[in-house]
Amino acid sequence: MRHSSGGRPPYARHVTRRQVLGTAAAGALAGTAAPPARAAAAPPVRTGFDRLAGSGYALLAGDRVGVVTNPTGVTAGLRHIVDVLHADRRVDLRAVFGPEHGFRGTAQAGGSEPTGTDPATGLPVHDIHGKRGRELADLFRRAGVDTVVFDIQDVGARFYTYVWTLYDCLVATALAGLRTVVLDRPNPVSGRGAEGPVLERSLASGVGREPVAQAHGMTVAELARLFNAAHVPAAAGRPARLDTVLMSGWRRAGFFAATGLPWVPPSPNMPTPGTALAYAGTCLLEGTNLSEGRGTTLPFELAGAEGIDHRWAAALNDLDLPGVRFREAYAVPAFSKFQGRTIGGVQLHVHDPAAFRPVRTGIALLVTAKRVWPDFAWRPDRWIDRLAGTASVRTMTDAGAPVDDIVAAWQPGLAQFRALREEHLLYD
Repeated sequence: MRHSSGGRPPYARHVTRRQVLGTAAAGALAGTAAPPARAAAAPPVRTGFDRLAGSGYALLAGDRVGVVTNPTGVTAGLRHIVDVLHADRRVDLRAVFGPEHGFRGTAQAGGSEPTGTDPATGLPVHDIHGKRGRELADLFRRAGVDTVVFDIQDVGARFYTYVWTLYDCLVATALAGLRTVVLDRPNPVSGRGAEGPVLERSLASGVGREPVAQAHGMTVAELARLFNAAHVPAAAGRPARLDTVLMSGWRRAGFFAATGLPWVPPSPNMPTPGTALAYAGTCLLEGTNLSEGRGTTLPFELAGAEGIDHRWAAALNDLDLPGVRFREAYAVPAFSKFQGRTIGGVQLHVHDPAAFRPVRTGIALLVTAKRVWPDFAWRPDRWIDRLAGTASVRTMTDAGAPVDDIVAAWQPGLAQFRALREEHLLYD
């Protein structure tokens, strides 16, 4: 494990293997003794939740607990953590909190599920999507919890909102005098490095509150440490009381398939790890009048519009982008942009994930679409600036700048973020 060269930030603590797993005898008492010979092999990676469970939930002892989670909050055996915690007398679970898309994951982008009761456990489920600051702090207080546990699978892109739900929880628990416990999960597109523009504060929104690179290359526990050291004190007047439970077996260079863990879609349009791999770049198309593939069987891996033909795929393949080729493709979206109408465009085929650069690829999609399709336009609300975190992607594309020049423009800010990021990495 790698730790900050400057030591851990105040009020932050991550839990080591010894602290979480305890002695072999304690593991046996907690039901974590070696499985019988015929049991399925354990996955190479153990999540923060599975390690916490292996400790007998020692970190939660004596606390009234609330959990921020969604369908991805499952064990390696696909039991939902809310069901597991509710059934265990060692944990005083009081409430569940649902982010964007909801606790059960049924809502589309920008939506959530209403506050209600979980029929399986009888627990109250609170909708926290869009809530932040004092409003969220007051909700946590009313829910009667001492500790807020965060366990959601992220996909490694700044504009995927769950990391900002995490940030909002840290701010709210700091304001309320509560504690946050982050249970770590893999970055499915690897933690190899940061890529893309860093958010400018003037463009902060629900898809990016603080200066983070578009593809951050971090896990949620690492981001929690970064947020708590660099940003939460300014928002809440002090850092949050933070504990993080790390994974075992995860390596930065690994992609999701190497983890041995089951993939549960973290949102309705994120069906596979391959979707997540493309998403950090192709989601930029949300800021245009092109379809980013919502409503097709390949969201974020297929893109297009009415009137686009083979010329787009040809222009993209001419760029010889690393790790990816483009196929001329056609589809009829069932919902979202161009619903019920035939679109032409491209399908991304990532043949070398380690070489693939999603943000650079996303810029190439914009630049070439504008060149080959005369109807190309940005969304009138300039959503592209919020997604990219900078206006330069839009203005340079409009000016006819090549991909290399647009990528070069964000390198100074990216270098600063990489230096900050390095202080908070926890895995090799």
